[in-house]
Amino acid sequence: MTEFGTNLVAMVTPMQPGGALDEPGLARLVEHLLDTGCDGLVVGGTTGESPTLSEAEAADLIRTVVVQVRHRARVIAGVGTCDTATSIRRAREAEAAGADALLLVCPYYSRPTQDGVLAHCLAVADATELPVMLYDVPARTGVAMTPSTLIELARHPRIRAVKDAKGDLSEAMTVMSRTSLAYYCGIDELNLPYLACGAAGLVSVVANVAAGRTAGLIHAVRDGDLAGARAINDGLIPLTEALMRSGTGAANAKAALAELGVIPHASVRLPLVEAIRATGTPTRASSTPS
Repeated sequence: MTEFGTNLVAMVTPMQPGGALDEPGLARLVEHLLDTGCDGLVVGGTTGESPTLSEAEAADLIRTVVVQVRHRARVIAGVGTCDTATSIRRAREAEAAGADALLLVCPYYSRPTQDGVLAHCLAVADATELPVMLYDVPARTGVAMTPSTLIELARHPRIRAVKDAKGDLSEAMTVMSRTSLAYYCGIDELNLPYLACGAAGLVSVVANVAAGRTAGLIHAVRDGDLAGARAINDGLIPLTEALMRSGTGAANAKAALAELGVIPHASVRLPLVEAIRATGTPTRASSTPS
């Protein structure tokens, strides 16, 4: 296992109707993810509804997961926000809570220049002793990390990986060829091509409900069994489309986990709304503010 793991899950945050964190549901979810093959849990990321979590909730969430995991997998804490000072506080709180690594999204909404992106990421990386995985997701942040920015950030001794949700395989291969950054696919629809191009692993929403199959995909590619990898990928396509192309991944993954009986509720916080369950029963979103 690398310092981040290989079969990472973008973990949902279980919530009760009304919006409170569901700690019993969280414990069951962690055991489910470990039992099905995850070796890295990304906590409080996009799929974990990070924009709706208070700093206290985010720290409590990481602390609870660390205690539950008991070193059986890596715990990667999502700490990125649109504000550098807040991101630094969250990074330090995650380190104090026992996280193994940080996930740092490109600052969103403010749309900083590349110099601003560099300064933000370096400031957060300097704030703790934890390894950092950058999160490049311009569809959400409005700003992409350019190859030159990624190459410059790779010089920092604690910036060691990228969760790439940009989908530009040519650019990813270029940065991989010029740095030691470990790449992780952050788009479930592109897991196979990223792995085939040299990605170290996945940060997968689908792994919430199919971690054994994403682990099998990783192993097949690493073993050079591309025919086997394509067969696994073909089998995952309907599930991936259902989770990722018919609403939001967080809401759909929670609905699937509730159907499987892993978590008791599919509750999300506004502005997300719950997915319609397989039973056809419409659900209501929590209106509790963060």
